[in-house]
Amino acid sequence: QVQLVESGGGSVQAGGSLRLSCVASGYSYSKYCMGWFRQAPGNGREAVAAIDSDVGARYADSVAGRFTISLDTAKNTLYLQMNNLTPDDTGMYYCAAVERELIMSWIPGPPPDYEYDYWGQGTQVTVSS
Repeated sequence: QVQLVESGGGSVQAGGSLRLSCVASGYSYSKYCMGWFRQAPGNGREAVAAIDSDVGARYADSVAGRFTISLDTAKNTLYLQMNNLTPDDTGMYYCAAVERELIMSWIPGPPPDYEYDYWGQGTQVTVSS
């Protein structure tokens, strides 16, 4: 049973930074794709970034150059470093995973939500102006 648990959300002012973490248990890294999504009230779930064992990392245009996704398999932890945050970055952030490689099929952007099998409960990020 794969479980994903996010942490690191909070409230920051515009221009600030946060680092989100997602600890995975029961997940195999032989072939993987893991991603971050966000959802603002009234909006659909947006793919923010993804990383897989084939291509590496991909980002949504809205966060490229400001966010960095990384994976530490020794710690079973996925990270999202978020810099220069703006109020538009406000939302619930979710970690997602699937045990296969996805990114090549979705270049230039990260894969959409329906490609993932496992989801965390989310962590709230609020950016004030």
